[in-house]
Amino acid sequence: MSNQPRRYHITTFGCQMNKADSERMAGILDTMGFAWTEEPEEADLILYNTCTIRDNAEQKVYSYLGRQAKRKQTNPDLTIVVAGCVAQQEGEQLLRRVPEVDLIMGPQHANRLEDLLEQVFNGSQVVATEPVHIMEDITKPRRDSQITAWVNVIYGCNERCTYCVVPGVRGVEQSRYPEEIRREMEELGRQGYKEVTLLGQNIDAYGRDLPGSLPDGRHKYNFTDLLREVHDVEGIERLRFATSHPRYFTERLIRTCAELPKVCKHFHIPFQSGDNEVLKAMSRGYTHERYRQIIDTIRRYMPDASISADAIVGFPGETEEQFQNTLKLVEDIGFDQLNTAAYSPRPGTPAALWDNQLDEETKSDRLQRLNHLVSVKAAERSQRYFGRTEYVLVEDVNPKNPSQVMGRTDGNRLTFFAGDFAELRGKIVPVKITEVRAFSLTGEALLPALC
Repeated sequence: MSNQPRRYHITTFGCQMNKADSERMAGILDTMGFAWTEEPEEADLILYNTCTIRDNAEQKVYSYLGRQAKRKQTNPDLTIVVAGCVAQQEGEQLLRRVPEVDLIMGPQHANRLEDLLEQVFNGSQVVATEPVHIMEDITKPRRDSQITAWVNVIYGCNERCTYCVVPGVRGVEQSRYPEEIRREMEELGRQGYKEVTLLGQNIDAYGRDLPGSLPDGRHKYNFTDLLREVHDVEGIERLRFATSHPRYFTERLIRTCAELPKVCKHFHIPFQSGDNEVLKAMSRGYTHERYRQIIDTIRRYMPDASISADAIVGFPGETEEQFQNTLKLVEDIGFDQLNTAAYSPRPGTPAALWDNQLDEETKSDRLQRLNHLVSVKAAERSQRYFGRTEYVLVEDVNPKNPSQVMGRTDGNRLTFFAGDFAELRGKIVPVKITEVRAFSLTGEALLPALC
C-alpha cells in the first residue's frame, strides 16, 4: 500500500468570500494529512466551492461534476465535495442530479469540513445545509498568497434584494468580535503578510447583530470603530475592505478612512442601477441621488480615491429610459472599475417569478453598451496616473513577462514594472507611471523599497 498522502484539489467559483472559505477548507485538509495538487484529475478528493449569483456559474459547476462523476465510476475511492452557495441552494436535489457526490455543505459549514468528512469516510453520504451559528475558526487557512490575506469580519446578509440569493445561501448576519479579528491579523503580521482585506457580504452592517449600544445610540460594535481597532496591527501595512452597501455607508466611515493612513483609498460600493424605480423594485433601500451623495462625500475628503462598483442591466421591467439612467450615472461618476452583469433569474428570489422578464437579446445589447462606456471612462480615469509616482505593493511576477513584477497601488490599480521578485517580494515600491491603460498601469521603479 502506498505511503503517499491523499491529494486534494479545490476549484473556487465566485466572490472573495468564497475564496476566503476555500483557504480555510484547504487549511483543514492540510491538517488532516491531505496534500494539495494542482491537477484535478490527480486528486483523491475534489472540492468545488460554488457560486449561484449567476446561472452560468451554476451550470459550470454541473459540467465539472459530470467529469468527476465519470472518474468515480472507475475510481470508487474518489471523494467529491460540493461546498458553497449552489450546495446550500440545491441541497438534496443536487444528490438526485449527481448521486456520485459524497458531501454537500453550505457556506456556514466550512469550519466543520473535518467532522463532515469523517462521516463520509465512515460510509455516509452527507448533506449539511441547516442554519448554524458559525463558531470561531481555530484552523489556519492555506492562503493563496503570502503577502495579501482575506479576513472575514461578518458572515451572511440580512438584506432582501429581490434578485439576490445570498441571504438564502449564506444565512443571517453573524459578526465576529473585534478581539478575534485583531488576533487573526496579528498572526498574519507575524507571518509577514503586508495587506489585509476585511470581508463581509455587507461589511458596513458589521456589529449590528452583536449586543450593546453606545450613549449616542450607535451599536457598541460597528465597522468604523473596527477599522480604528485593527489599524495599528504591527506588520500590516495596508487595509482594504469589501463589500459596502450604500444604505449603510456613512460620512463618519468616510472621514475615518481619510484619517487612517493604512486604509487604502479605494471603495467598492455597488449601485446596481442608476434608476430609482428599478432600485425600488430591487429593494435596495436608497436612491441614485443618495448614491451620488456618497461618492461626492468620498471625493470631498479624498479627491483621488478610486471608486469601483457592481451594476445589473436588464432587470425585470427595466425600460430603455431607465437603462439610460444607469449609463448617465456611470458617465457622471466615472468609475475606475465596474463589474457588470445581465440580470439572471435565481431560484427562490422574488424577481425570478415576475412576468416582466426581458429577452436575452435586449439584456445582451444593454450589457455591451454599458461595458463600452465603462472601458471609456476607466481609460479616462487612468490618465491621471501618467507621470505620477504611485506606491505599489509587490505581490507576484507578471505571468506574461517574467522580467516584470506586479502589484497594486493604494487605489487598487494593477501595476507592472521591471524588477527582481526575490528582492522586491512583499515590499512597497515607488513607481513612476509611464504607460496607462483602462485597468492597469506600467512604470519604472524609482527608489529602494519603503518596507
